Amino acid sequence: SYRSRILLESPARLTYTRSVQISPLPARRFIYLLALSVCFGASAADPVKLPEREKFHLYLLIGQSNMAGRGAVEAQDKQPHPRVLKLTKGNTWAPATDPLHFDKPIAGVGLGSSFGRSMADANPGVTTGLIPCAVGGTPLSRWSKGGDLYKQAVVRAKAALKDGTLKGILWHQGENDSGNEQLAKSYGERLGKMVQDLRAELGAGETPFVAGKLGEFLKRESKEGKPALWPLVNEQIGSLPKLVPHAAAVESAGLQHKGDSVHFDSPSLREFGRRYAEAMRLLQKAEKH
Repeated sequence: SYRSRILLESPARLTYTRSVQISPLPARRFIYLLALSVCFGASAADPVKLPEREKFHLYLLIGQSNMAGRGAVEAQDKQPHPRVLKLTKGNTWAPATDPLHFDKPIAGVGLGSSFGRSMADANPGVTTGLIPCAVGGTPLSRWSKGGDLYKQAVVRAKAALKDGTLKGILWHQGENDSGNEQLAKSYGERLGKMVQDLRAELGAGETPFVAGKLGEFLKRESKEGKPALWPLVNEQIGSLPKLVPHAAAVESAGLQHKGDSVHFDSPSLREFGRRYAEAMRLLQKAEKH
């Protein structure tokens, strides 16, 4: 027999693992997930098959809080899709229920889950694997080569790549760079350089890169009364396809905030994820021709 990792998740969403002895399964790889019932009684769940590497399509999720997700988690967000998995904080695979991210205790619904569902539904023969790495309140500089979050994302992506194939990168960030004119004006150039560096670091060629625009509900002035330059950052995001190949910018028009004029609400994040998926599929289709 061999040792396999069993994923346990507490009601507080704290994930840990333990090793157990199970009988070997011929020529197949399985992850066994153990679910806790609402009354804290544990029961074995059905085994989730980890597919062959070529049929496990991976997507890296990076950026700040609107990628990590701050939407309220509802019943629909707790129902896993049979072919959508997430890489946990401990680098194990689990069903992709919200919250996907773990950057802060307030992490909630993000755009990643609806993106993953849309991609899985459009590709019945594959399993979608999400690699959540976003961290709220962070500037582009920390995601650029040499930054701590760039390094962290690379480490997690490479861990995931042992099991699957990278098919795309999702990005949402820019609010943190909207308070400085120099940073806002150079955003597109700096983001394009990050894309090139990240692709090279992961040996990903011209893997599709999709960036979403900032919410149009953001305030025009900061708390200090200084101009908020998010419209300029959105222009820079929109220019990305001209700066790097196989990149797309997703519109945020019509999406609403959760009441804080900063974060998208849950319905908007689900819609945003579907928009990301549509853009990703178009890039992947173009990549084949």
